[in-house]
Amino acid sequence: MSNGSLIIVGMSGGVDSSVTAWLLQQQGYRVEGLFMKNWEDDDSDTHCSAEADHADARRVADQLGIPLHRANFARHYRSRVFEHCLEEFRAGRTPNPDILCNQHIKFRAFLDHARRLGADRVATGHYAGVSGPPGQRKLRRARDAAKDQTYFLYALDQEQLEAAMFPLADFTKTEVRGMADQAGFGNHDKPDSTGICFIGERDFREFLGRYIAATPGAVVSVDGEPVGQHTGLAFYTIGQRRGLALGGRADRPGLPWYVVDKDMDRNQLVVAQGHDHPALMSRGLVAGDWHWIDGGGPTQSIRCTMRLRHRQTEQPAVLHPLPDGRWRLDFDEPQRAVTPGQSVVVYDQTGCLGGGVIEERLAVQEASRAGVA
Repeated sequence: MSNGSLIIVGMSGGVDSSVTAWLLQQQGYRVEGLFMKNWEDDDSDTHCSAEADHADARRVADQLGIPLHRANFARHYRSRVFEHCLEEFRAGRTPNPDILCNQHIKFRAFLDHARRLGADRVATGHYAGVSGPPGQRKLRRARDAAKDQTYFLYALDQEQLEAAMFPLADFTKTEVRGMADQAGFGNHDKPDSTGICFIGERDFREFLGRYIAATPGAVVSVDGEPVGQHTGLAFYTIGQRRGLALGGRADRPGLPWYVVDKDMDRNQLVVAQGHDHPALMSRGLVAGDWHWIDGGGPTQSIRCTMRLRHRQTEQPAVLHPLPDGRWRLDFDEPQRAVTPGQSVVVYDQTGCLGGGVIEERLAVQEASRAGVA
């Protein structure tokens, strides 16, 4: 691609996207920025935060001497991401909105909008890399393993990867902050954003309660003994410790309690004591809704590594196709808190192969019962 090509950078006001724009400009590209608003909310704190982020992005754009466009994708976000997440929460699963946001908003709605503005390609501050010729793009790991974001990008297709640039692939976060300081950006030490974008720093249960009715029920131990009350299964996730209100029980001294399962039929939250209780451990899983980076995927069982969550160290496993189109993963070592609704992402030595949405957890004693094609 010619260095005279127009690249539109998704600028959030943070240090990563700011350095992305700076690097591309240093490399001779024509660069413009675009600030995305993906959530509409009556909460004044959220509004103020978005405006402060836009102001940060504006200052960087002015320093670079580039235009900063602004687009509102809130309608797309609500229909393609938020409504799906609400359905998943109501079904007792725990969705990952960041993966859906990348697939449907940052590399679809934003990409389409950037093309209407004349962009040849788009760029973001994700820590990931793209390699390979057109039609055979590979999603590769970032150099900074602690920041690698391929887990969140596995659902992108060949057309989206062809249009995407990730200039931070070969830099560490420390190096990125150093470049921002060198460039004179006032946001060089701005903290990384945390939390789900439509919830932010607010209380998760309080926010979700605006959209999902509370359905209280019993909290029971793994042996069926009632030990408390929950406010609604949608508000809990596998492996959760905080917010159970089970501490300090005279009849159950010892280790803290963790969520190990949800019984949707009985509206019961199942808990156990101990961070590594056997009920929290799985030898495998079954996942559906698979997306393969190469567009096709393997045709037989393969060895791979996998992640159940962002920043998890890759774990060795064997991936098996099932007759119904889903895939089963058998872990070399038992894994903790496998969570339906979350994504499992698989890798080989060259990078990210793809991933799917977890549907079933296979307990240690049950892992050998799921048939292999």
